[in-house]
Amino acid sequence: MAANRIRLGVNVDHVATVRNARGGFYPDPVDAALVAQKVGADGITAHLREDRRHIKDSDVERLVAELDVPLNFEMAATDEMLLIAARLKPASSCIVPEKRAELTTEGGLDVIGGRKHLKGYIATLKEAGISVSLFIDPDEAQIQASKELGADKVELHTGAYVEASGEERVFELNRLIEGAAYSGSIDLEVHAGHGLNYETVSAVAQIPEFAEFNIGHFLIGEAISVGLEEAIHKMRDLMDAGRANT
Repeated sequence: MAANRIRLGVNVDHVATVRNARGGFYPDPVDAALVAQKVGADGITAHLREDRRHIKDSDVERLVAELDVPLNFEMAATDEMLLIAARLKPASSCIVPEKRAELTTEGGLDVIGGRKHLKGYIATLKEAGISVSLFIDPDEAQIQASKELGADKVELHTGAYVEASGEERVFELNRLIEGAAYSGSIDLEVHAGHGLNYETVSAVAQIPEFAEFNIGHFLIGEAISVGLEEAIHKMRDLMDAGRANT
């Protein structure tokens, strides 16, 4: 395995979304996670939201028990989620902003504005042996604040880049380039996530500081047509091709 190979984390939230549309137990996000693990995912991501709209508590418990690859537990900075994380001890936890009305996570965490609130959560997670990431926009001040609060990693929000076109996309890609470079310069491991797809992933993979991509909605959607295994293999190939161009 190449030393600079980007890890692929597969987010299984939206397998649970489909399950919950009808209730019952099918499709099972844990089964999907085990398939992803088998075909080369380096980790699994699951976001236990306060409203439990997709992933349920029992899903996280089973993922911790059954996975051989690391679980990245996405969570809001709430007392309830902190207690769950401290009890289950996933390999890592990514703190994300969360609003009840949103369809999905909108924008990065305001680390600067939430500094006092976040400090204790980060410290408690780290005391439990959980590596801590903060999901933020590629903004130097937010990155610096993440470092000062003791985060081990930052996950840079790629949504604005994915949704842009033309010169605006070039601008957003440059923000990611600069944000990743600054993160690396202050010894933060750098991840990327939100909206990445076949069209957009290769350019981001060319940014040398990125160590991990967390991709979910696109892969689960693509799996409806071609199957999860093929979708993961194609994404993996595009990531590797992009990284080969660094």
